[in-house]
Amino acid sequence: MTELPLVVPRPADPMPIEPAAKPEPRPYRSWVEVSRGQIAANFQAIRDVVGPEVEIMPVVKADAYRHGAIEVSRTLEEQGARWLAVSNTEEGVTLRDAGIRSRILVMADFLPFAREALLEHGLTPVIHSLEGLATLNQLALARGQRCRCHLKIDSGMGRLGVRADAEAIGEAIRAAKNLEVEGLMSHFASAGNYQSSQTEDQIRTFDSVVSALNTAGIHPNLIHLSSTIPVAYGRRQCWRGMVRPGHAIYGYVSPARGNAPGRILKVKPALAWRASVLSVKEVPAGALIGYGGMFRAPRPMRIAVLAAGYADGIPHRLSNRGSVIVDGKLCPIVGAVSMDLTTIDVSQSPETQVGDPVTLLGSEGQVSIDAQQIAKLAGTISYSVLCGIHARVKRIYV
Repeated sequence: MTELPLVVPRPADPMPIEPAAKPEPRPYRSWVEVSRGQIAANFQAIRDVVGPEVEIMPVVKADAYRHGAIEVSRTLEEQGARWLAVSNTEEGVTLRDAGIRSRILVMADFLPFAREALLEHGLTPVIHSLEGLATLNQLALARGQRCRCHLKIDSGMGRLGVRADAEAIGEAIRAAKNLEVEGLMSHFASAGNYQSSQTEDQIRTFDSVVSALNTAGIHPNLIHLSSTIPVAYGRRQCWRGMVRPGHAIYGYVSPARGNAPGRILKVKPALAWRASVLSVKEVPAGALIGYGGMFRAPRPMRIAVLAAGYADGIPHRLSNRGSVIVDGKLCPIVGAVSMDLTTIDVSQSPETQVGDPVTLLGSEGQVSIDAQQIAKLAGTISYSVLCGIHARVKRIYV
């Protein structure tokens, strides 16, 4: 029941914060506002960095990191994206049903029950084993068609991907007469860690396979290794013919460790998250707030209860630690974040009333809270913060 120290978010990036307008009330308990224009600007920023010769395959898996895969994909198509990447067949089918016509790479799904739907909807599978190549070849033969696919090499991450030697890989590709292995790919485990040699080791492993296949007369059209980090920090030897940015599309670049070069990619968050004030009241000194009496008011306080909690995606670990923005000022979270409600101290914002919007993630005036700052306080990663925003939170596109 002790009052815990308040940790106020600090800017994670030295980029100046542009003044942001006060948000308008909305008829929702909690909602996110996704800027189509910022999604487009982030895509073009990546294009400016990698140049016209490198294909960009934006990653829109996990409902576009909870930004809304359909609307984000439409925006990216309008910007010229010819490829999109998803995790599973269901995500790809959802985009096809919404009218998305770009090539869609399914990166982590070749399960038996998904294969027919994958082919019926014109999705391109990533194959992770030599057995998978043979299986896809049989499916293509039965359908009387030639199927395109990408083959993933496990270059050292120890997750999905082929670990066979190049000779065995080449034999499997040549035996799959009904397949066009148009892409060869891998994935880095430690791209942002410049204290480790793992990325260089993975590049050497991958390149040895590519070289051996080329010698054997196998030349996939698309070679791709890089997600956001190698693009943002200029590891050009990783870009090859295609890059797969995910985090950067939504306005984030994770900080690098070690002796990293300067960032060459500048992007901005495309999502703001708000919640409505459900109740405002005065409490006396000594009053206990929330489950377990986690917070004891050190003085008379004015508190507001927000219509959002951990079921909406606010990390429970922000209890007595996090802050939100009210009328352009940081206001601390007091007590435990509960399932549907979060309590904040608005003693310094006496004008706050029921129905007012409060910013959980985003900017007001000169004050900003982003997913990386929340993640640091919550002991997690910014990807988890974004993907943790629940589907019951209304999405609004601006």
